[in-house]
Amino acid sequence: MKIVSTNIGEQKKINWKGKEVFTGIFKYKVGKPIFLDKEEVKGDTICNRENHGGILQAVYGYSLKHYDYFKKLYPDLNFEMGIFGENLTIDDLDETKIHQGDTFKVGETILEATVQRDPCYKLGIRFNNMKIVKQFWNTTFCGVYFKVIQIGFVKDGDIFEQIKSCPQNPTIANLYVVAKRTATFE
Repeated sequence: MKIVSTNIGEQKKINWKGKEVFTGIFKYKVGKPIFLDKEEVKGDTICNRENHGGILQAVYGYSLKHYDYFKKLYPDLNFEMGIFGENLTIDDLDETKIHQGDTFKVGETILEATVQRDPCYKLGIRFNNMKIVKQFWNTTFCGVYFKVIQIGFVKDGDIFEQIKSCPQNPTIANLYVVAKRTATFE
C-alpha cells in the first residue's frame, strides 16, 4: 500500500434542513507532506470532534480502488482526491484484510489501524446526493481510521510497511458490519 494523495480541508458552512452546520468533509489534494499529530492532521479542519479526530481517529485513510465502484454510480461527479473526506488516499487499502491493531511505518510516522468510518449525512452533502450514505453502508468500503503512535510527516508515494499484525482481532470490515446493524439513516 502507498499514499497516492494527501488531503486536507477547511471549515465550510452548509445549510442542512434549514439549519446552518459546519463541516470539514470537503478535503482536497494538497500535493505536499502533511503532519500527522496525536489527535489530528495539522492544518485540517475537524468540526465534529465527537465523531472525528482524537486519539483513535486522528487520521482517515481511504482506498483509491473504492473510487471505481462509486464512479459507476455517479458518472457525472468530479471525483477529486479527498472526496470521501479522507486525509490519505491510499492505492489499495483493503478493510477485509486490515485488522484492528495492525501497525504500519509510513513516512516519518507509525500508524495503528483502530476503527471503521461510519458515514453520515455530510457525505451526502459532499456528493450532492443523500443516496450515497446508504450505498456506502451497503459495501465494506468504509476506510480506516488510524491512531498516530509516532507523529511526523507523510507524503504522496510513502509506502505502508506493516510492522505489527493482529490477526486475532476483527478486521475493519468486520467492525463496520457490526456498526451497520445499529445504524440509523437520516
